Amino acid sequence: QVQLVESGGGLVQAGGSLRLSCAASGRTVSSYAMAWFRRAPGKEREFVAAISWSGGSTGYADSVKGRFTISRDNAKNTVYLQMNSLKPEDTAVYYCAAGDSRSWPAAAMAHRVAYWGTGTPVNVSS
Repeated sequence: QVQLVESGGGLVQAGGSLRLSCAASGRTVSSYAMAWFRRAPGKEREFVAAISWSGGSTGYADSVKGRFTISRDNAKNTVYLQMNSLKPEDTAVYYCAAGDSRSWPAAAMAHRVAYWGTGTPVNVSS
């Protein structure tokens, strides 16, 4: 069993930056691709970014490409999401996820997620 705990969310002005962290416990996630999803108020959950088990490959939603960067530190069992140039439309609860394989495209699909975190809220004011 894997437990995922997100941190780093909060209130930020448009144009600002935040760094989210996702700490895994219970067992190592170094063999899993990892991803970030988000759910904005009144909207469906959507994919944000994913990273392969080694960190060598990444994928992003078009809406965040060029502004967000996903990374991982397998020695610390932690995944990060650096969010720059934040916009009000980035306001959402952000969830960390562990995929069921090593490849990032699998982790980008919600039905292939093996473990979910509890979420951390991000609020971007205009």
